[in-house]
Amino acid sequence: MEIFTLLESLEDLLERSKGLPFSSKVIVDKEEVLDLIKEIRLKLPDELKQAKWVKEERQRILAESQKEADEIVKDAENRIIAMIDEHEITRKAYDQKTEIIETANEMSREISKGTKEYADNLLANTENVLNDTLGTLEKNISEALKLMEMSLEDTIKTIQTSRKELK
Repeated sequence: MEIFTLLESLEDLLERSKGLPFSSKVIVDKEEVLDLIKEIRLKLPDELKQAKWVKEERQRILAESQKEADEIVKDAENRIIAMIDEHEITRKAYDQKTEIIETANEMSREISKGTKEYADNLLANTENVLNDTLGTLEKNISEALKLMEMSLEDTIKTIQTSRKELK
C-alpha cells in the first residue's frame, strides 16, 4: 500500500534528520514533512473508494439474487398454468408450485445471507485497514510534532541563554 510507503518515508525522514547536541531531538524539514502528510491524505480516498465499491457490489449481488429468485418463481407459476387441464396434474402442480416457491425462497435467503456475510467481511477488513492506517498516521504525526516542539523549545532556550551571556 502506498500509504505505508509514505509513512515509512516519514519515519526515514525523522531517522535521518540531524540531531541536536546533548538531546534526542532532531531538526526536520517542515516542508518535507508537510508534503508527506499531503501525499498520505491524497492516498486515503483509494481505500474509501474500495469500501464504496464493496457496498455497491453487495447491492448488485443482492439485486441479482432477487431477480434470479423472481425468475424461478415465475417459471414455477408458468409450469403450473400449463398443467391446469387435468385434475390430478393440477393438484400435483399446486404441490410442486409450493415446493418450488419454498425452495426458491430458501435459495434466495441463502444467497442473500452469503452475500451479506461476504460484503460484511470485506467491509470489516477495509475498516480494520483504515483504522490501523489512521492510528499509525496519528501516532507518527504526534511524534513528529512533539519532536519539532521540543526542538524549537531547546532552540529558544539556547537563544535566551546566549542573549543573557551577551548582556
